Amino acid sequence: MSQAVRISVVLVTRDRPRLLRDAIASVDAQSRRPLEVRIADDGERSALATVESFPGLETTVIPTHAGRAGAARNAAADGARGDVLAFLDDDDLWKPGHLEGLSAAFEDPRVRFAWRDFDVVRERLEPSGERRVLEARAIAEEWDADAIARDYYVATSAWAMRRELFESLGGFDESYRYTEDWELLLRVAAQTRPVRVPGRTVEVRLREGGHLSFADDRERLECLERLAHRHGLATPERKTFWDVAVERGTPVG
Repeated sequence: MSQAVRISVVLVTRDRPRLLRDAIASVDAQSRRPLEVRIADDGERSALATVESFPGLETTVIPTHAGRAGAARNAAADGARGDVLAFLDDDDLWKPGHLEGLSAAFEDPRVRFAWRDFDVVRERLEPSGERRVLEARAIAEEWDADAIARDYYVATSAWAMRRELFESLGGFDESYRYTEDWELLLRVAAQTRPVRVPGRTVEVRLREGGHLSFADDRERLECLERLAHRHGLATPERKTFWDVAVERGTPVG
């Protein structure tokens, strides 16, 4: 009988306690409990008070002050004890069967990277703190090397990968402010074929002005150009994650 896969959750947050509480609650509700939750706290205000609301999880908070998501994720992954790293951003949510499906996939020792299907959700934060869903689209696609060269359609909060693969690749390239997740995914795909685990178990939540994919500055274009040059691709168009969902996804509800 194969030994159960141990999963370390790598969660990054920055001064959003209301959203972070929801994200951790979605981890706490998993039918397959993680070994640990490692939180990269990249904000000015400590996340400890939020984390302490979930005593049933083994959590470690790592203050990073990195200013970049990739660097923060690397800091949280450093020292992880799990065989597999599962990633989550503080504004996204997992459904209860998310880790159970990933764990089953990694029971096959040939699987080194896997992801789950997900919904891309446009939401609005009300003054009361309520998260109001405006619209949602589902992305449930098999791996397509040609498509991933044009569109980043495998959301980071849906990822899991073996820790040894992450470490052998050096993690996220911290020189990228944008597209660092897409760039790592392309390096992963050069080493192993990513495996889709069907079932929409992730909600990628977007708010106007609250998500890096909405940035439209020169540095974002430079990151896309660097990504293309490094991987021998045509420079991708600048798109928000919602743009990708509209083009590749289907309406929910």
